[in-house]
Amino acid sequence: MTRLVISFISIIFFFQLSYAEQIKVFEFTEKEFSELKVRKVRGADSKTVYTLGSNKNGNFLKAIADNAASGLGKEIKINLDKTPFLNITWKIEQDLAGIKENTKKGHDFAARVFAIKKTGATALSNRAINYVFSSNEDVGLNWPSPYTKKSIDNVLSTTKENLDQWVSVKANVKEDFKKFHNLDVNELDGLAIMSDTDNSKKKSVAYYQNIFFSKD
Repeated sequence: MTRLVISFISIIFFFQLSYAEQIKVFEFTEKEFSELKVRKVRGADSKTVYTLGSNKNGNFLKAIADNAASGLGKEIKINLDKTPFLNITWKIEQDLAGIKENTKKGHDFAARVFAIKKTGATALSNRAINYVFSSNEDVGLNWPSPYTKKSIDNVLSTTKENLDQWVSVKANVKEDFKKFHNLDVNELDGLAIMSDTDNSKKKSVAYYQNIFFSKD
């Protein structure tokens, strides 16, 4: 009986440890969707249309941006010392080929995920890393946003290699904040999704799925 109890406790501890080592940010359920903060980009003609769906791998979010720009944000504390890796599964069905994404006129992405760290009293003082699914640039390239140097665009996927294909990617957010902002960040303050085409006046179709943090 004692061995059985010890084994049972060990199993419980294993599952608790596993859960702690993987933090899911978005569930893409109806309840969560109704609670997410929707923010329209200033100056955009309309909001991006976000809808829910599912496939064999679970729930997903579909984003259609037709000369539109708005994001979905979630305030969530992520311990980057324990779970520094951001994992994203996404797909671009219709991309934004031909634009210059590192300019104000072309600063649009069919899919992007912001990692946000509060560094002051207002949103304008926050630092961010903008993980993007580029329509034109190569994986590994990065540059400061043409609108603010406090946000860095970092290419994790590109439609030059994966158009209309599901792609799973990973980034070490803790290391990236040190690399791009020279900040030692122990805790992240939020994550946001955005598909936008307000600068290029084009149309994009994208999908997001399985966004979570892990220890490795």
